[in-house]
Amino acid sequence: MLRALSSQAWAAWEFVRSRPFFGREMAAGRIVRTEEIAPPAHLTAPPGRWIGWLRHERIPRITYPYEWSFGMLRDAALLTLDLMQAALADGVILKDASPFNVQFIGARPVFIDVPSFVPHQGGPWEGYRQFCQMFLYPLLLQAWRNVDFQPWLRGRLSGITPEECWRMLSLRDLFRRGAVTHVFLHAKLSRQVGESSRNIPDSMRESGFQSQLVEANVSKLRGIVAGLRWGEKSSYWSEYDRASRPVSVDGPAKEAFVSRIASRRRWREVWDLGCHLGRYARIVAPHADRVTAIDSDHLSIDRMYASLKAESSSAILPLVFNVSDPSPGLGWRGRERLDLVSRGRPELVLCLALLHHLVLRENLRLEDVVDWLAELGAALVIEFVDKSDPQAQSLLAHRADQYDDYSAESFETLLTSRFHVHERQPLPSQTRTLYFATPQE
Repeated sequence: MLRALSSQAWAAWEFVRSRPFFGREMAAGRIVRTEEIAPPAHLTAPPGRWIGWLRHERIPRITYPYEWSFGMLRDAALLTLDLMQAALADGVILKDASPFNVQFIGARPVFIDVPSFVPHQGGPWEGYRQFCQMFLYPLLLQAWRNVDFQPWLRGRLSGITPEECWRMLSLRDLFRRGAVTHVFLHAKLSRQVGESSRNIPDSMRESGFQSQLVEANVSKLRGIVAGLRWGEKSSYWSEYDRASRPVSVDGPAKEAFVSRIASRRRWREVWDLGCHLGRYARIVAPHADRVTAIDSDHLSIDRMYASLKAESSSAILPLVFNVSDPSPGLGWRGRERLDLVSRGRPELVLCLALLHHLVLRENLRLEDVVDWLAELGAALVIEFVDKSDPQAQSLLAHRADQYDDYSAESFETLLTSRFHVHERQPLPSQTRTLYFATPQE
């Protein structure tokens, strides 16, 4: 990735790069590796607009906060605060504090917005409000009220306002650490600022956020964030491998099938759709440059992230993502935050025990799902679950069966019309079948 800097930004960069913390954190992999380069010959700009160029290490896959789990957002927040503390000690501050400044390489957060570091000239931390709206409040609501933050951050890229967060809290929450200072007083201050002509930094300076207190404020914020825990114990999908008999019976055969297909070559990128806790993502990981593990169940992804983090894994990237309700292009002209496919396509897709949920629960047409998989242009390992399967029966238990197109015969007809089917393997449960297929030219 290349970045052009103006004269003001270049002066800030020269100061920041000379500070001990910057080289130390970049060597540790907490700040993206960055180097100065000569102006690229193929890029032009008006004379004097850019005076310097930087090249950053490429991030394998760009993700957004509304696709992260609780643990991922918390670790991104802690990284931001840790870098703030290190920077302040060297006369540098982060001018903003957006989670979009952080990316994940596997289970490791990396800070990527190097020009956010600027010399500290005194005064309050102008990124404080942004940190609260996009890090602290989403985490507080998840930990204290069990309110998933992903829809909030997807619905508004600037996050949750202090007033909104305050209205969501209970009386009990008022006594929790940080609620009064960072939510109630912040909401009150925001209302006051809205009723006057003063700007927020000036108001914050008058309200006790003088420059000499920035470091203490950051330290307290770090203590609050580090202490947050999401208390959810279980979900249907987090226990799926143990609760479903067909899944447990078919597990070894599915593992062998996936392992055999994955070992045939080196895959640039693999998507595991409906990954649960990452059972099959782990099987393909040794044969892939990277694996993106996707599931709509927040708890499953959070547990998977925790285990990958403990293993210091960089091969698998877990995401909270609903295939039937995918993240669209967002921001200005819908191009600031791209949809998943626009950020890179896979070479192999695992679609195991997902198809029947998309059709029987999400009411998607079988033909449309197969069409979408074909449009990805990737090799495919897919599992068809018959209506007689206990899991399919549970989806149909309280609704009329209007899914005449959902049958093994219809599925195979659709699959063979869009893919070359190389392998077909019935599983021991006798209600499920695996297929390996490659897209038609």
